[in-house]
Amino acid sequence: MGSPFVPSKSSHYQDTINQANLKKGQIFVDLGCGDGQVVRYAVKNYQVKGIGIDINPLLILLSKILTKLAKINNIEFKLANIYKFDLSKFDVVYFFLMPEMIKKLVPKLNNEINNNCLLISHGFKIPCWDKYLIKTIKRSIFSSYFYKKRYD
Repeated sequence: MGSPFVPSKSSHYQDTINQANLKKGQIFVDLGCGDGQVVRYAVKNYQVKGIGIDINPLLILLSKILTKLAKINNIEFKLANIYKFDLSKFDVVYFFLMPEMIKKLVPKLNNEINNNCLLISHGFKIPCWDKYLIKTIKRSIFSSYFYKKRYD
């Protein structure tokens, strides 16, 4: 249906989150969170409120178990379809999705992401969002792209 579960390399997502300048109290959502490692890292290291969204119930269960074992609070994991999940209230939206999924997500991003939201796409650029690109972390494989809506 969507992207396969491929755990991100910890040095990549940690570097990406470290360069996101997260602030305590922000609300961070990971779309297609898999086992929840990215959102756990953000919450543990930056005291943000975390939400992980995935369509796979086994990955949501695994995320909850790993979070409980790590004794990390302030994270929710929700079984939901990312195309139907409201993105309008988040400070930071992160995802590592296949290009076809990102392309399908663009209309939702255009309609729901506000101009104060930092959007991080790990791995692939967002089509037609070049004018919102504010930073790129270049890697030989799976660069990270940071976006923020700007109105001219």
